[in-house]
Amino acid sequence: MTNEALQKLISSWIPELEFTEEGSQFLNIIVQPEQLHQLMTQLKSNNETSFDYLFCLSGIDWGKELGVVYHLESTIHRHMVVVKVQTEDRENPTFDTVSNIWATAEFHEREAFDFFGIIFNNHPNLKRLFLTEDWDGFPLRKDYVDEINMVIK
Repeated sequence: MTNEALQKLISSWIPELEFTEEGSQFLNIIVQPEQLHQLMTQLKSNNETSFDYLFCLSGIDWGKELGVVYHLESTIHRHMVVVKVQTEDRENPTFDTVSNIWATAEFHEREAFDFFGIIFNNHPNLKRLFLTEDWDGFPLRKDYVDEINMVIK
């Protein structure tokens, strides 16, 4: 399915979605947090899309917003999309988990929680993955400062 055909189909499910290609070969979909789980469920379960493989989930700090970028592939149809979700709430960045849709998301979401402080609603085991439980802050945020562990060149 072409990016144009994917966009037409997906926008029929949720008309408020934004689409870009940003010089990418993949269709980029920007979804609001409250529509994320619905969109992801449909992307996987719809026979025309069948996005059965979540091959990357990354926490992102865009400066003003925190978010998550998901790369999905259909191993059946051989097409891919990128889904982006973001929030300006840096104190309590929260999105729904997709670990109940793609099991591999469980550890990716834990990594995003660990390094960015992003909370995933209904995650089965949301706790630090790499850092110690007593670690203060989220080291991949752009505003993170750690005078003790700072590497100086």
